[in-house]
Amino acid sequence: MPGLAEWILAEARFATATMQRAISATQLVMERPGFGQRVVPRRGSVLASPVPAHYDPDPDYFFHWFRDSAIVIDALRVAVAAGYADDSALVRFREFVQFSLALHSLDGREFLRHGNFRARAQPEFLRYLRPDSEIAALSGEAVQADVRVNADGTLDFIRWSRPQTDGPALRCIALLGWVREFPSLHGDPTLRSALSELISADLAFTLSYLRKACSDVWEEESGEHYYTRLVQAAALTRGADWLEDIGQEVRARASRIAAEETLARFDGFWNEAAGFYRSRTSPDPRRALDISVIVAVLHAGRVEGRHSVIDPRAQATLTALEELFETEYAINRERRSDRGPALGRYANDRYYGGGAWYLATLAAAEFYFTLAHTLRGGAVMPVTPENLRFRQRLGAPAPGAGGAAWAQLALARGDAIMRTVQAFTPASGELSEQFDQTTGAQTSAKHLSWSYAAFITAAARRAQAEGSIRGANPATPPAGTA
Repeated sequence: MPGLAEWILAEARFATATMQRAISATQLVMERPGFGQRVVPRRGSVLASPVPAHYDPDPDYFFHWFRDSAIVIDALRVAVAAGYADDSALVRFREFVQFSLALHSLDGREFLRHGNFRARAQPEFLRYLRPDSEIAALSGEAVQADVRVNADGTLDFIRWSRPQTDGPALRCIALLGWVREFPSLHGDPTLRSALSELISADLAFTLSYLRKACSDVWEEESGEHYYTRLVQAAALTRGADWLEDIGQEVRARASRIAAEETLARFDGFWNEAAGFYRSRTSPDPRRALDISVIVAVLHAGRVEGRHSVIDPRAQATLTALEELFETEYAINRERRSDRGPALGRYANDRYYGGGAWYLATLAAAEFYFTLAHTLRGGAVMPVTPENLRFRQRLGAPAPGAGGAAWAQLALARGDAIMRTVQAFTPASGELSEQFDQTTGAQTSAKHLSWSYAAFITAAARRAQAEGSIRGANPATPPAGTA
């Protein structure tokens, strides 16, 4: 088995190439005989999984999810910046922008007038079709709350958990990231106009849906959710800066006020007795402790304060998750001492066996790498009762040690978790959605685009963290580096 650093670089390049094949996958065809449907992806669409499946047993993820596609496109930006992708990624990005903008013209009433999807479906599949009233309500902003569309740019007529309102916020964050890091994009007037229209629409949507209940990130329960609200607040905050830059001060002020008001309500997610951020305000405790909180912190990208990697409460939440899955999963109880825990979504998950998720485990690693980089940038490790267990599990640095020592401990902890990912990644490099909690065998959707995106961002963060630590003292390699 190659050294960890060598393997991470090779896997990041493989993940980038494989993830890109799910973007503008016009060479693929998806047949859904039960629904009488044939889907050929359009350029710019992003498949959650490019592998055709029909719950036989793998799930059918051959859709353009608003949330997943935004995460993938943001990871593609990271891949370009890290050198994992070449300039062809810019072509895929342009196609994504045009595809996303075209979705604004979708209209459910028009779809019903010209479609005969019920007549094409087999009788036993009719119960899976959405009611006409639900489809008819889809126009304008409502389309963006519809979770997903077919990869050919048409409305999805299959029943699903809706509405879901994190997609436009995540897309706004991703687009603003591209605009910030690749100013050359401004040289294309058509792209510049499309980006402006799309970002503006995403901000307007986010502002409109900020207080409305929606389905959670896993599309299982409707309500008020930490993940959705945090990425919405992040989109509005960053969007306010963009609006100011283009002279829209009134909209910028409204966005900033809305973001601040949203963040002010977040104390309601903190569970003082249990010592972690709840993933939802629902009184049902069974899914309160959920990896989506950690994923939210990463996707929101706050650099300091509450709901960042420096937040003692976010750190405590990650510790609670690690301790949960260390007990729950056999693969964790039997792991080597130099490996960190594999993580899933929440306790007693039953979806496809409730195994460990690559994106969840990688999120934990990325949290530590981001923390290491942040500490080397001058942040101070908080010392509070809330993050005591987190600090104890990192290890105690020498008395009086500063951020550099804590950064090395955080990097080593992230590396330990990446060794676990390495152990349960086949030689082919393929990443599914899950790996079994007992055997470690891959399960659920194959070639999950989000899994590859999560690997890319974790690998890039590790490179940043290692670079900042080595830059501070090149003669001393960071702890835990293979």
